[in-house]
Amino acid sequence: MLVFCPRCSSALPDWYFKQARTDSSCPSCYAKLSVEIFPAVFRQRAKIDLASLTSAEGEACCYEHTTKRAKAVCHQCGRFLCALCEVDIDGKIWCPGCLHPTRSGPKLQALERQRTLYDSIALALATLPALFFVYPSVISAPVVLFLTARHWKSPSSIVPRNKWRFIAAIILVLAELALVAAVIVFALRVPQARVRHK
Repeated sequence: MLVFCPRCSSALPDWYFKQARTDSSCPSCYAKLSVEIFPAVFRQRAKIDLASLTSAEGEACCYEHTTKRAKAVCHQCGRFLCALCEVDIDGKIWCPGCLHPTRSGPKLQALERQRTLYDSIALALATLPALFFVYPSVISAPVVLFLTARHWKSPSSIVPRNKWRFIAAIILVLAELALVAAVIVFALRVPQARVRHK
């Protein structure tokens, strides 16, 4: 491992890196240095049995590396792959050629990096009117019910999670609608009660 002093550009010796973080001076120019080291740098590496990787006579070899033993088969094109070439995506083995974007023929669907969290949106739309009276729940309730019905079976997140947000949003919206209905009924009955007393 070669790390150079930023002041004198001399290589720091191996004994300098005994800890994961060193705050000391350069042995050549005595400049103050602070070096942070990833602990895996000093970890002992397991020895690899090269005989298990190389293919023997009569064994299948990798399509890309003819000296390496085939370990898997690409489910798309059927090429034999070594441990270096195989790419496991959702339980299916792919070769680098099939994953390449310029390859013609069937391709792997685009890997998702993000999704719209409709359950969180529905819960926010149901919660905000109750907490802050930002907008009337009469407007948000149909939107929440639509989002819940439309996206109940949609994948909610890249990381799996359950449906409790949708359920909580529905309960909140129904409670808000019941409250609005109670207020309307109460408002309609109060003038009638005053008329009768007169």
